[in-house]
Amino acid sequence: MKIRLPYGRGMLEGEVPDERISGVIESRLDRYEPGRTGWELVAESLRSPVGSPPLHEVARARKKVVLIASDHTRPVPSRVIVPQMLAEIRRGNPNAEVTILIATGCHRGTTRGELEEKFGAEIVAREKIVIHDCQREEDMVSLGTLPGGGELMINRLAARADLLVSEGFIEPHFFAGFSGGRKSVLPGIAAQKTVYANHCAAFIDDSHARNGVLEGNPIHRDMIFAAKTAGLEFIVNVVLNSRHEVIASFAGEQEQAHLAGTRFLEGFCRAPAIPADIVITSNNGYPLDQNLYQAVKGMCTAEAAAIPGGAIIIAAACEDGSGGEGFLQTFRRDRDASHILEQIRRVPADRTEADQWQSQIFARILKDHHVICISEAPKEMVSALHMTPAESLEEALEIADRMLGRRGTITVIPEGISSIIVPVG
Repeated sequence: MKIRLPYGRGMLEGEVPDERISGVIESRLDRYEPGRTGWELVAESLRSPVGSPPLHEVARARKKVVLIASDHTRPVPSRVIVPQMLAEIRRGNPNAEVTILIATGCHRGTTRGELEEKFGAEIVAREKIVIHDCQREEDMVSLGTLPGGGELMINRLAARADLLVSEGFIEPHFFAGFSGGRKSVLPGIAAQKTVYANHCAAFIDDSHARNGVLEGNPIHRDMIFAAKTAGLEFIVNVVLNSRHEVIASFAGEQEQAHLAGTRFLEGFCRAPAIPADIVITSNNGYPLDQNLYQAVKGMCTAEAAAIPGGAIIIAAACEDGSGGEGFLQTFRRDRDASHILEQIRRVPADRTEADQWQSQIFARILKDHHVICISEAPKEMVSALHMTPAESLEEALEIADRMLGRRGTITVIPEGISSIIVPVG
């Protein structure tokens, strides 16, 4: 069987013996043909919003408008969404003062070149764009206490806006259930201390903080509270296929529109696990596989299908290296994943550290599985993160077989981030 995995800006190809394949779990998003262009789908959703009047009506008499936009780490087609949102806002109020606030969360700041690639040079030159910096507490205001106990602090531009709206996209998320919607506020434009409280060890450890789960998810509960408290009134969120093409768009009241999008997505992404000794997956290619930190998301999907003691093969280009110094140093200092996990679980919510949540999930995976990583990252860095580096799919399989002491069965999940795997039993 020939296997093609999204890898960087291209594909990684290899072959696997047919007799070893237990199954292939593919997202069905690529089979869906909406019959309209992405631009048309976004326009249609703006004409018929969910649970809200159209954006141009919402924008009437609103002077200070803040549009929260995704950063460089997300494949959101802002060139398609943002111009239409701006046109709708100005249709309702031609004199509106619009600020595009880049939701970096705790990521590094987006560069001008990345902004131009994302929005186009014209919007970057014409519009007021502000990059959120979660560490600048002087730029934040407190809006009270989250249900989980953390202080809700968000960017003062958003807090003082007459109208707060956002763009985004919806995909399965490995601990928030789904991306999009409320995540534009938390973690998107929240203070670092607020993000850390929401990503605390107890919440990450909760069995509801998993791919495709919203009900009972304490992380989602905090995020919804933050979005409502901040006054996020209107969103435009899209669903993408593997080519990052818009196949559906949902606009309207932030919670209702987001839920409509997650229901649509579930119909294409949710599938029962096919347990196997070895699970091969990817991190969906660029821009989602820019670093090893982000690659944990694809591994998390594979975790649901890999048997205890089995191997996970993750293909992620990781041209930016580790993606988090704290994440890297946690595993460089301690070679025992079980010990790392035990230590993190003892950290109280108000002592959460940078990258702790990613380290916690990664340690959980490493505790029960071998991980082999095909990437462009330095081999020493991959090894420091308790993984075994490989340069090809064939080499990765040879390594997995040696680790297992046999030619194991194989399940392939070509797009790890686009799949919601339901464990058997």
